[in-house]
Formats: sequence, C-alpha cells, structure tokens
Amino acid sequence: MPIARIKPDLDMHYVIDDFTDPWRKPETILLLHGNAESSAVWFGWVPHLARRYRVVRADMRGFGASTVMPRDFPWSLDLIVDDYVQLLQQLNVDRFHLVGAKLGGTIARRFASRFPQRVRTLTVAGTPPPRREGIAATRPALVKEFETEGGVAHWASRTMAGRLGSRFPAEGAQWWINLMGRTAASTQVGFSTKISPTDITDDLPRITCPTLVITTEGSALGSVDVTRAWQQMIPNSRLLVLPGNSYHVAASDADRCAQETLAFISGEDAATPAR
Repeated sequence: MPIARIKPDLDMHYVIDDFTDPWRKPETILLLHGNAESSAVWFGWVPHLARRYRVVRADMRGFGASTVMPRDFPWSLDLIVDDYVQLLQQLNVDRFHLVGAKLGGTIARRFASRFPQRVRTLTVAGTPPPRREGIAATRPALVKEFETEGGVAHWASRTMAGRLGSRFPAEGAQWWINLMGRTAASTQVGFSTKISPTDITDDLPRITCPTLVITTEGSALGSVDVTRAWQQMIPNSRLLVLPGNSYHVAASDADRCAQETLAFISGEDAATPAR
C-alpha cells in the first residue's frame, strides 16, 4: 500500500492508476474525494481515465487509510491543499489536471485559485456552492450525531437518499453507507465543523484554467440557476447539467461524469500547443 510521509502528523495513502502505453509520458490527473470518503470511491472513473492519463487518487488526511485526525485538529482548506502539493512534489508532478467531487470540489477550487500555474484544467462534480448560508448553525447537531451510537454510519444512512438520488440501487447505497461509516468520528467532527462552512467566493475569479462544473437538475446542493451563478464567476468555465436528483453526481452518474471529464480534458489538451 503506497504511503507518503507528508508531515510528521500525516502518512497519506495513495494509489496510482496508469494503463497508458508504456512508451508515452502521460499527463497526470489528481482526483480529490469528498467528506467521509476515500480514494476507493473513484472506482467508476478510473477505467475511463487511466488508459490515457496517469491517475493519482489519495486519501485525504483523516480519511481512508491516511492518518486519523484528532477531534481538535486545526483544519483549514489551505492545509489540505498543501498536503496534496507535497504529495505531488514527492511524485515529481509539476502540472496536472484536477478533479474534485462534493467537498473535494471545494478543496479543488481553492487549489486552482492558489496554484494557477500548476492546474491545467479543473473539473468539479456535485460540489457545494462557494458560500453555504446557515450551514454553521447545523454543525452542533451533527457533532452530537457523529459522537453518539451509530456515529458517522448513522449520518450517512440518514442522508444517503439525497446524496445518491432516487435511481441508485439499494445495494449500492449500502456500500456507500459502509464506506462512509468507517470514518473516525474525531476526523469527521473537525472536518465538518471547520471545512464545510468555509467561504471560497473570492477564490472563483482567480481560477484561470479551463473549468467544467457538473451538477444535476434536482441537486439538493443548489438549483441549476444557483449553480450557474457561481459557475459564471469562474472566467473560463462551462456548466453541464445531467438529469436526476442526486447531489453526489460523481457517484450516481460515475460513468457519464468520467466520460464527460475525459472529453473535456482531452479537448483542452488538444487545444494547448505542445511545450
């Protein structure tokens, strides 16, 4: 199991999927998962992407097989971005394509804003608006839920219908509940209270790379009009609206999202002169 020592408090688990022709030097895609997830959630994307690109997917600090974080850990978006930067440095990756889902899309937008010279393209799928009104007020009740019997699994089960939508199979929803339920409560408490309410509105105009935003017609994270409003704050961006009512479209429509992302990235690569 590949592990990178990022900082004294973080051993980061990661996976590299590369099924490109061995004589090629492919571009890299970095995949950022969301809250209470891990690198395992990209199983539907990898077969589409890894034949043409080198795919790096890591477990964010606190999640998956990476180091669990204590309840009082001082989370911040910039700290998470810096973790990924250090991982890429260890892998000798300079420029790359960036993909984020759910809160991974929030992290990805901050990443692209801070490092415009490194991010070739940005794709965010089923990600929250840059500012989430009233979300801070909901955190105390969630903390109590995370730390009582059932914990993170109870929360995942309670919210799964909206996350994956009405068309997702029951056995698939249970797989997601089991995966998310393995998240340590200490990680979940700190991440949810510090990262979820972060306002990244000012980051959007500073994203200079070509950007694809994917949502659904009935996403609980925001209407199409709401999503379009913040998408248009990103200068060189486009919006793709898929049918359905899930808000985690990267999971509910993994094949379609991966195919659209591949076409988007490949098109931008073709349009960029070789260096």
